[in-house]
Amino acid sequence: MGLESVGDLALHIILRKLGAQDSARAACVSKQLRASASEDPLWSHFCALDLHLSQPFDPHGNLSPSFKACYQLWRESFIMYPWSLVKRVQRCWAKITNWLALNFPEAHSSLNKGASEAEIQDLENLLQVKLPLPTRILYRFHNGQDLDDFTRFGNAPLLGLIGGYSFYDHLVNVSLLPLDQIVLETKFLMEKLGFLASQGYILVAASSMYSEKFFLLNCTSGQLHVGTRKLVSDGEMLPCVPNALVNSVHDQQQDAVLLWLEEHGRRLENGVIKIRGEGTMRSICLFPEASPLCSTAVTSGVQVRCSSVFVPEFCDLQHTSQKYYFSYSIRMSLLPEGCCINGMTFNSCQLLSRHWLIRANDVVVANVNGEAVIGKFPLLRPGEKEFVYESCTPLPSASGSIEGYFVFVPGRLAVPKGSGFRALAAGFPLQLPDYIF
Repeated sequence: MGLESVGDLALHIILRKLGAQDSARAACVSKQLRASASEDPLWSHFCALDLHLSQPFDPHGNLSPSFKACYQLWRESFIMYPWSLVKRVQRCWAKITNWLALNFPEAHSSLNKGASEAEIQDLENLLQVKLPLPTRILYRFHNGQDLDDFTRFGNAPLLGLIGGYSFYDHLVNVSLLPLDQIVLETKFLMEKLGFLASQGYILVAASSMYSEKFFLLNCTSGQLHVGTRKLVSDGEMLPCVPNALVNSVHDQQQDAVLLWLEEHGRRLENGVIKIRGEGTMRSICLFPEASPLCSTAVTSGVQVRCSSVFVPEFCDLQHTSQKYYFSYSIRMSLLPEGCCINGMTFNSCQLLSRHWLIRANDVVVANVNGEAVIGKFPLLRPGEKEFVYESCTPLPSASGSIEGYFVFVPGRLAVPKGSGFRALAAGFPLQLPDYIF
């Protein structure tokens, strides 16, 4: 091979490009290659590349004596699984946990350590199912969330990994369940839904509030479903991930839970969804914050941002006019320069009324005019936080849109400083999504 003429740095570069498995094989060729392939900086690179580790933590969170030993422990711990799938699951969790650590540390601390193979086997025996490989590996990394405060009809903290939304008195916040809770809650649902046991469904995620929003994994097909309003009476559910993706077996085995969490991680990382609230009431809010799902319009200094979220637990697929439900969030604020009308600037304006056109496909199904929003007349001032309100609407079709405007009065309603003006609410979609959260 002429290795005498190849320097250590060159060997290091070559081995980095070969990858971990081929570097380990190369170590069997000669003493020089063995020495180069054993250097810890090389294995630090492989740990970062394959496992997103900046420190040599083993699968149980313990510090290993070296990056090479760390990598070996990971391979041994997951020897029964395809390594490419293990790396994919690790990338998925790394994206979510890194975001949580930076933006939502209290939810990050709720994640449990990984489950053991014995614990997964216990669940399979108790519920008479066989978990798809990706779901098994997902739970080997993190056994759901610590839900000590979770009660089936309780008011647990808003720390759900998936997050949620609220409108009127309806509050949703979805958590990923640990294995022991999956067993308890699946057995509870089996008493209401007899088909669960025979068709291999288990409950993997649910809202810890009063919404009874349930996500059920079909362990046979690998698809993840969410229950509608008719879940208990008719067993009605919707798929949460495009069936074409779940059925794809082009490069590696996958199921909907992995695809679902990968998509959730992308939305978090790209800023499509964000944290809302303050103090102990912070949570992941599923109302989109980025275009094109979120529209933004500025009129005379008044900024109005609008977006919607699909509400599967309210849907009734057999109903004519209320087949699909959507909640929409409106965020309005006054820009720092104030309210500017006809060359005059005012340091406040107050909402008087609203006008909405709601369409199903291209057909207007509601023309709404009324005073206030949810009974309030918000007063906007420069630099203050957005005024936020949420409402909902049913649709007979899976797609539609909303557009409209608000009438504001410069100054205050009690002491107006001019005539009312319209602040545009740019159109935004109501759309049955490919991924349902």
